[in-house]
Amino acid sequence: MNYFLGIDSGGTVLKASLFDHCGRQVALYRENTQVICEKQGWIERDLALYWQETCRAIRGVLGQSGIQPEQIRGMSISAQGKGLCLLDQQGEVLRHGILSSDSRSIDIVRQWQQDGIPQMIYPLTRQTLWTGHPVSILRWIKIHEPDIYQQIGSVLMSHDYLRYRLTGNISAEITNMSESNLFHAGKKQYDPALLATFGIGEVFPALPELIYPSDLSGIVSEEAAHETGLVAGTPVYGGLFDVVATAICSGIGSDEIMLNAVMGTWSVTSGITTRFEDHPDEAFVYGHYAIPGTYIVHEASPTSASNYEWFAPYLGGKENIDHAENERLVSALKPLESDMIFVPFLYGSNAGLGLKASLYGLQAYHTKAHLLQGIWLGILCCHNVHLQKMLRRFPQIQTLRVTGGTTQSATWMQMMADLTGLTLEIPAVEETGAFGAALVAMVGSGAYPDLPTALAAMDVKIETVRPNPDLYAAYQTRFERYQRYVESLRAFEEIV
Repeated sequence: MNYFLGIDSGGTVLKASLFDHCGRQVALYRENTQVICEKQGWIERDLALYWQETCRAIRGVLGQSGIQPEQIRGMSISAQGKGLCLLDQQGEVLRHGILSSDSRSIDIVRQWQQDGIPQMIYPLTRQTLWTGHPVSILRWIKIHEPDIYQQIGSVLMSHDYLRYRLTGNISAEITNMSESNLFHAGKKQYDPALLATFGIGEVFPALPELIYPSDLSGIVSEEAAHETGLVAGTPVYGGLFDVVATAICSGIGSDEIMLNAVMGTWSVTSGITTRFEDHPDEAFVYGHYAIPGTYIVHEASPTSASNYEWFAPYLGGKENIDHAENERLVSALKPLESDMIFVPFLYGSNAGLGLKASLYGLQAYHTKAHLLQGIWLGILCCHNVHLQKMLRRFPQIQTLRVTGGTTQSATWMQMMADLTGLTLEIPAVEETGAFGAALVAMVGSGAYPDLPTALAAMDVKIETVRPNPDLYAAYQTRFERYQRYVESLRAFEEIV
């Protein structure tokens, strides 16, 4: 039997998973990845250590599976979007990688906002502008690390770097790079005029060849085979942005009748389309999707379950959260019994640069259960902010496909259905990033002609959660209160 290896590289955990050609997961190995936070707003990783962590994950999943590496027909990688990994002209790492959650360039982005740059570039890139984009980080490096800037030979994102270590070939995958602001959406290529707008025109020669998710990027080298336990010559395919991987696994299509909400480290709401649309009051983000001729439209912010997990040491969970116990506590409460407002901006905001997290309304009578319910609802309110915007672009939506680890909580999912008023459908896919990467490898290898055919052959089960219409008005009132509180925080921080 043939097997396919999917790697999912997140912010703090890297997962390696093996699937057979029917999509059955035969082994999963998780490896914690180290993040470096030496200064406020700086979020980096040691790229040499990152490669070692990836090698351990691959060796780990091979050891768990008991299969022979010769049986792996192909592999691919799903990874966080944006951020930056830099090589010099000899292919050596120049500095630590910078993650998309890094905010060191906040003053640069604020100045660009004052200068009207976001409005200028949006018709060209179909992207907004924030601190995690490669252009923002590159501009910061040009100003603060000029010696590094002058040596740049290749501009990569994290899965591009891992493919390079696996194969020795340098390329950039399009679903991620199309959302870099280095890429002209209409021309479907890099644009030197864009780089000049950001004051980083010198790096244009360092932008690698673009490849699509199922394109063959190379084969596992002898050196990488020795380090990972894979067989030299194993095909490595282009891979994809993890938001795209999750959208594929959710089963949403370009008919615009369904959205995908991801509840993981980030809060993401995505839809698939075949066309750009201009909206006078909204700048919707469009990226290349894994299916040719289609685009992914999404709203995202780091305001989801990671904000809940941050509370673990303070809620008696030490290093690990007792999810079953927390589920029991919250399920025992009446809906909306907790009147606290939690604003989940620990790692960033979807309401303005520089806004901080906040918990309002805490009183002496509140229990751990009240606190948990308030945290869960605050995270859902952030998701709903994204959803309400996306519904203006996709007004025919009646169903929300929800993915991410929090889908294991029946109480949390019922809260989401009641808040949004939408029917939720939850695909039975444990690891959407790794599974999406494996599907790409299946298509690249020729096992299936395209991604929809591959996914249909997997026969993924769907669970349905229906909203309680009697609670919708009460949840909307609470959501409006959440929004008023966020506006008061914006006023306090003088964010316009």
